[in-house]
Amino acid sequence: MIEANHRHVVVTGAAGALGRAVVQHFLDQGARVALIDHRMDHLSSAFPGLENSQHLLLEADVTSVPAMVGAAQRILNAFRQVDALVHIAGGFEMGEPVHALSREAWDRMMTLNAWSFVAVSQALVPSMIERKAGSVIAVTAKTASRGAAAMSAYIASKSALQRLVEASATELAPHGINVNSVAPSVLDTPANRQAMPDANPAEWVSTGVAAQTIAFLASPAAAALHGQHLTLDT
Repeated sequence: MIEANHRHVVVTGAAGALGRAVVQHFLDQGARVALIDHRMDHLSSAFPGLENSQHLLLEADVTSVPAMVGAAQRILNAFRQVDALVHIAGGFEMGEPVHALSREAWDRMMTLNAWSFVAVSQALVPSMIERKAGSVIAVTAKTASRGAAAMSAYIASKSALQRLVEASATELAPHGINVNSVAPSVLDTPANRQAMPDANPAEWVSTGVAAQTIAFLASPAAAALHGQHLTLDT
């Protein structure tokens, strides 16, 4: 297995609150990191010291197969290999009840949270199969296990993502690749604090703890885990 300080890691949604914590954790371990986000200015603002470094900052739409193929080509040209793929990019929104759910809301959540995993995997997993090594970690949700009012499209999309993770884990295990997810309850992020001002953030999961769990899943210690969803809760 590859030591942390020789690892090449790809993180999608890198400019978000969890993405920043994950990237920083891998940077602290000495890994070389490719940061993907849908806006370059978000990446530049979040990581001003990484431009013109050994790391890569890439603007790409994770729901677009051509965009992800282009990003993967740049990453592999620079890194030669990808040891861990951390797929954080996605979206959340409250919505209508099932009997009033719009097709637009359904498609938006399914595209952001489920199809994006497919697009990212199509671009980067083949290089892992060639090497017969690698780790893929997705971010799902604790709520993916059960429906809830006004969250049907979001929960369905995260549940679909978990099924994709499980299927991919079964498909890729023979190639020496492990695929898993972390399933947080509520992450302590600025956006969640703003959206839920009356809640108690002490009951939420810190992005730092989530980053450590993701790093564990990308480490040799998790080599025997396949298709698991590690629930993060307090």
